[in-house]
Amino acid sequence: MSTQLDRFLHRRPDFREAVALEEISAVEPLMQLAATLRDGGHGDLVTYSPKVFIPLTVLCRDVCHYCTFARRPRELSQVYLDDSQVLEIAHAGDRQGCHEALFTLGDKPELRYRTARDALEKMGFGSTAEYLVHTAGLVFDQTGLLPHINAGILNSDEMSALRDVSASQGIMLESVSERLTERGGPHYGSPDKHPKVRLANIDLAGRLKIPFTSGILIGIGESRRERIDSLLALRELADTYGHIQELIIQPFRPKADTLMAAHPSAGDHELLWTVAVARIIFGEEMSIQAPPNLSPGAETGLIAAGINDWGGVSPVTLDHFNPGKRPGPRSRR
Repeated sequence: MSTQLDRFLHRRPDFREAVALEEISAVEPLMQLAATLRDGGHGDLVTYSPKVFIPLTVLCRDVCHYCTFARRPRELSQVYLDDSQVLEIAHAGDRQGCHEALFTLGDKPELRYRTARDALEKMGFGSTAEYLVHTAGLVFDQTGLLPHINAGILNSDEMSALRDVSASQGIMLESVSERLTERGGPHYGSPDKHPKVRLANIDLAGRLKIPFTSGILIGIGESRRERIDSLLALRELADTYGHIQELIIQPFRPKADTLMAAHPSAGDHELLWTVAVARIIFGEEMSIQAPPNLSPGAETGLIAAGINDWGGVSPVTLDHFNPGKRPGPRSRR
């Protein structure tokens, strides 16, 4: 291991030292240190969570240029899953030994689409978040699956209500780069993806003492320095509140029929570099995952780079955020 990196075996890099990691292009010494740190905190245990995806609605007010999850009303025969559909998915997961119900949905679609407002009114709810509280509670009460909420930006009352019916909540920071919100960038036209909005929401979760998952998306036009800045911003929030229970490093994968369909995929080298740097910045205790279905063939490398968790692996449902990607690795119990 490089003597330059040895000092981080027993302490985390400060801001200046973390920024300097940008200059280390060779991934092997970073991975060696990251693996040592991971082993110190987690041993040889790599975890995963058997789960089901519950896509409560695929309407969204944002227009992220890489997203295939969001749809427009004219593409749909139904705006929201109803109670019976939600429970059908949850019961199927329960029968297959799942423990987690991941609620995925677009961000506040009722602010953009009348069809969403009308559907909510017909069901007797004033907002998507209010309906989400209802369905998450229903799933927990009737199946025992633990709801994890991925619902975008929420206010304090909404997050507090969801805290009572869920095990955890989360949003990806994605990036602190405001460049990405400018015209031509992947987050242009998506107010909920502005870094200040995302950071404020993660901060709010900390003040509300909500167990939280966050992370960064790499390969969407950000620089290595901006990745480091994003990781440091998350570390500061984690240190302040202690609520971030898991960090996700997710590589961009281009998808057909999106504005970024021709944008190059994040390469394995960049993914391994970023995972290793994240482990060094956060230290041995943080749980760090990289979705295995987005990097087929790179699983061994990801472990060597310092992850200790595969995240949610579903034996029942598709990854609705990354359709067409293969399921996660088979598990043996």
